[in-house]
Amino acid sequence: MKRISVFLIFCFFIATSLNAQFRKRGNAQDDSGLNYSNPQEYVIAGIEVTGLKVLDKNALISLSGLKVGDKIKVPGDDISGAIRKLWKHGLVGNVAITIDRIEDDQVYLNIELSERPRLTGFTFEGVKKGRESDLREDLNLIRGRILSDAIIRNTELTVKNHYVNKGFLNAEVKVIQQVDTVNRDGVKLKIEVDPKSKVKIHKINIIGNEEFSDNRLKKKMKSTHEKVRFALFKRSAELVMGVSPKNVKSFIDSSYDVSGEELKEYINDNIKLNFFNSSKFIKSDYEVDKDAIIAFYNSKGYRDAEIVYDTIYRHDDNSVNIDIQVNEGRKYYFGDIIWTGNFVHTSETLNKILAIEKGDVYNKELIDQKLTFNPKGPDISGLYMDDGYLFFRVTPVEVAVNGDSINVEMRIYEGEQATIKDIIISGNDRTRDHVIRRELYTIPGQKFSRTDIIRTQQRLSQMGYFDPEQISPTPIPNPADGTVDIEWKLVEKSSDQIELSGGWGGQLGFVGTLGLVLNNFSLRNMLKGKFTPIPVGDGQRLSMRVQATGRQYQSYSFSFTEPWLGGKKPNSLSVSLNYSIQRQRVAEDRDGDPTNGNEYFPSYGDFNASLSVKGVTVGLGRRLEWPDNYFTLTNSLSYLVYELDNYGTRGLGFSNGSANSIAFNTTLARNSVDNPMYPTGGSNISLSATFTPPYSLWRDLDYDNVSAAEKYKWIEYHKWMFDAQYYLSLVGKLVLEAKANFGYIGSYSNEAGVGPFERFYVGGDGLAGQNFLLGTEVIGLRGYENNSITPPYTSTDINAIRGGIVYNKFSMELRYPVTTGQAATIYGFVFGEAGNNFGSYEEFNPFENYRSAGFGARIFMPAFGLIGVNWGYGFDTLPGATERSGPQFHFTIGQQIR
Repeated sequence: MKRISVFLIFCFFIATSLNAQFRKRGNAQDDSGLNYSNPQEYVIAGIEVTGLKVLDKNALISLSGLKVGDKIKVPGDDISGAIRKLWKHGLVGNVAITIDRIEDDQVYLNIELSERPRLTGFTFEGVKKGRESDLREDLNLIRGRILSDAIIRNTELTVKNHYVNKGFLNAEVKVIQQVDTVNRDGVKLKIEVDPKSKVKIHKINIIGNEEFSDNRLKKKMKSTHEKVRFALFKRSAELVMGVSPKNVKSFIDSSYDVSGEELKEYINDNIKLNFFNSSKFIKSDYEVDKDAIIAFYNSKGYRDAEIVYDTIYRHDDNSVNIDIQVNEGRKYYFGDIIWTGNFVHTSETLNKILAIEKGDVYNKELIDQKLTFNPKGPDISGLYMDDGYLFFRVTPVEVAVNGDSINVEMRIYEGEQATIKDIIISGNDRTRDHVIRRELYTIPGQKFSRTDIIRTQQRLSQMGYFDPEQISPTPIPNPADGTVDIEWKLVEKSSDQIELSGGWGGQLGFVGTLGLVLNNFSLRNMLKGKFTPIPVGDGQRLSMRVQATGRQYQSYSFSFTEPWLGGKKPNSLSVSLNYSIQRQRVAEDRDGDPTNGNEYFPSYGDFNASLSVKGVTVGLGRRLEWPDNYFTLTNSLSYLVYELDNYGTRGLGFSNGSANSIAFNTTLARNSVDNPMYPTGGSNISLSATFTPPYSLWRDLDYDNVSAAEKYKWIEYHKWMFDAQYYLSLVGKLVLEAKANFGYIGSYSNEAGVGPFERFYVGGDGLAGQNFLLGTEVIGLRGYENNSITPPYTSTDINAIRGGIVYNKFSMELRYPVTTGQAATIYGFVFGEAGNNFGSYEEFNPFENYRSAGFGARIFMPAFGLIGVNWGYGFDTLPGATERSGPQFHFTIGQQIR
């Protein structure tokens, strides 16, 4: 009886629900003739939708699964199923299906619904502006999109995960819906964030490790570190100074129950490991670091090592502890190494490259490196692929384990040699195909070579026309005919530069600079009138620059370079013209007696002294194939004329007259730098020698008594310059640059000596200004004033020749990039450098230098070139000074070799 009652109540509940759903009043039958206690089959004759504002009626009907002509039972599962389908898509809020009318066996339905609101915008509260842009990229919130519960939850979760990944494990996120007062059908979201404090790692406990100490394993965790124990580090100096470990331990938390030697090891390891590292917990980094621990074990022969479990638990509100239990397993060694399938190269040759002996500690990572890609030397794949075997494969298989020895079988599939068939170039909208193809080492008809692929990628990077990080070579093999197509996907970047500055300098008048450098110029397009907006595409370089300080100083320069003269070989032709003039006012004596003070200066603008330089240089260069194809040899011939008019001695020894310089220069250089704007590897080395004719050998002059104007009418010297730059990638994106520079200028005879031209000025930013019209080599040394390291330092003789004849400089920079994108390259650096400049060969001492250190930043933008700011501190006192140089700010332009 009780069961019957429950059943009746259940039936009554269903009938009541259906009655409410269809909005019909009555007991067993309503006014439409529908009998709820006896479902009937009807044909749908029509479907209407009410409550629509934005959604399409026909689309809603289609989503419901109902359509005109269908047979349904009323009441029945068809109606309730249609409602579930509409809810499933998240487009509507409330929905009900009612009967409009029934005619015989036909039913007319009405779908009544309310649309969900649409997103009109979203804002953040509690989020820093710098982080807000990152969050907007992560969130998939599109204006006009229907706002569902799932979108709200995903938004909350995405923001939460963003902060968790940054170390804010306790961050709280709340998404609040607000009615848009402008659009009543829309909703705005306010995303409130309380990031709270970053969660640090208090302690990492490693359990089960017997072969390696905790600290050695923690070192392998590159991003997951404990908080620094400052109390421990504070007393570490006392330990080094001889304080007994017992006394030191008295200052340390009692939880650190360790012996004296363990304490020393702990201090040394943790200072290196934690002092300069963040201790915030980031789960993605933590997962990578766990793999690093296992990889370390594998590299030491523990092939079966595994992390049994790990757990993260709260230490306090702002820190967590981590427990990691490892199972080290046993240590394995290499047994026999067997090669199968090799016909081109003998097993002895392959074993020599593999360089693994029986009995060596088993290291799976080392095998993979030696087989596929070894950054420190040759590898098996390179041996085959450089000989055209593109389809080569090698698979190491562990075939037997005898105790602690593992026998490995190297199964080789050599395949056929592949010949390059087609070269496909894409992404070059500005640069012509032939400019790119002439730089390729992958040439149709030649055998495939992995080394040629790498070398070509480097050459394309050095051109400066393409983003080095997006140069993508893709081999497309054709096994059917034994050929391979190579597609070079390029992303062009602007390499042209413009320099524009100007102002009004009071009595100086207009002060300004206008410069234009077109690094991908096309003379042919210019002659044809093809400007878009400038003629580009042929890889030529055109440079023009005008600089003026009123009438006092003016400089004009023009240069043009064709890198492939004739278009068939990499023989370059360069032509440059320049003209500079500096005017000044010099006191004149009224009555011929310079001692009576009866002198005057011309009025401002009426210059009565000048120094001008006119010059032309023609150069020819070519790329060498020996010793390797990184070498270039460049020869140039220049003719310069210096004209002095009442200029005053200024260290030249004469004030009126002209000096002529005919000089031949030859430069041998090797450049293997991977990226000209932010190098991470390679080197740039050059040796340059410049010679003038040895006029003193045939000029019949008494050099001890002849006037300076006559002595230097024909300039003679020989000059030697050596520059070396080396780049090494240290950790991640951190790069070390090391530089060494030497310069020497000599004469052909002792009587003539070294003249005032082409000497060395050292110190400061290294930028040549308007006072350097004499072909002077200006070498920067940060931390000291411009040209301050230039002998003679304290001489008051106005006839003394200024400038060094021997210099050396050594420099090191640690660089880290902020961005290396296509729009700009920005990096910061710290530096240390030392150098000196000597006025005679007898004084030269490469170990006697002026030292400095500092920091700075550089930014490269394609339109403006490389700009840098430096703060340097000079540690030494210059001759004639009473204090060390101290702090100096320097501004630099361009890539400086010296």
